[in-house]
Amino acid sequence: MVEMVSRPYERAFEKHALANPEVLCISADLTSSCEIDKFRDNHPDQFLSMGMAEQNMMSFCGGLGLAGYRPFIHTFGVFTYRRPYDQLMASIAYPRRKVRIMGFLPGITTPGGMTHQAIEDISVMRSMPNMTILETGDATEVESICEAADSIDGPVYCRVLRGSMPRLFDTPIKVGEMRELSLGNDVLIVTAGITTEEAMRATKALEAAGVSVRHLHLHTIKPFNAEAILDHINAVKGGVITLENHVTEGGIGSLVAEVMADNGVGKKLRRLGLKDTYAHGGSRAYLMRYYGLDALALTQGVEDLLGQKLGITETDLAEARVDAVHSLAKAEGL
Repeated sequence: MVEMVSRPYERAFEKHALANPEVLCISADLTSSCEIDKFRDNHPDQFLSMGMAEQNMMSFCGGLGLAGYRPFIHTFGVFTYRRPYDQLMASIAYPRRKVRIMGFLPGITTPGGMTHQAIEDISVMRSMPNMTILETGDATEVESICEAADSIDGPVYCRVLRGSMPRLFDTPIKVGEMRELSLGNDVLIVTAGITTEEAMRATKALEAAGVSVRHLHLHTIKPFNAEAILDHINAVKGGVITLENHVTEGGIGSLVAEVMADNGVGKKLRRLGLKDTYAHGGSRAYLMRYYGLDALALTQGVEDLLGQKLGITETDLAEARVDAVHSLAKAEGL
């Protein structure tokens, strides 16, 4: 039985901020939606509300970084880079300020549609010099994201989960590393964030169908350990498949493709994710099925990669975990 943890970020941030007085809690008018409302109420001297003014917030936090503070920006991921891109680049990334950008609702973890779904954030952020990118995939990684982000000598962008979530891992994030979840030799599956849980649902069925699975979970997107992933790519016979809560251009599928191209690896690669499309509204489970981001889509991708039918159906997969939309823990609602 998977342990479910409610609002781990709320507790993790408070613990980290109180141990580090240079850390400031910055809100962009989404305080309760980013689980920092209790911090605001209990520690007002360490909290600043910038209102719905993200461009000003980025420049202001760049100044805080110059003054020796380490501001933690809290808002939805999509509002950290679309509207304030110029200020993010000029005030934070270029001067390498120690600003920690906590981007909530990555990809299709919200039914809010295009305006609230950060589906191209990795591609934007990883093209920005000096920017580190981390992504959380379970409660343990959310619990360790503040410490991991605050260890970076420069700006960092984090894709953060909120609400109620499973505990999949026993150890905290170690920046620059990747998790080796299985070490088979037929197919390499690379996932990050919420897609890792889906790949874990699919692995047992794939193994039962005779496919030896090597599964890597990425919590550090940039800097990317090309040498380590190259060793894993070379260790499999059938090829590589990536599954991400992001468009297929510029995300982890592109990262893997670049490593393979740069090193002349002549193996098949299948990239699963949002295919040149914005997502509409709906529950996370519905959107993952509709856009081909779930366990069943992954098994079908493996069939395509190997060129053989495995006969895996939904009943063969581990039971899906379905979050309540608009729950008190705000798993998917705004």
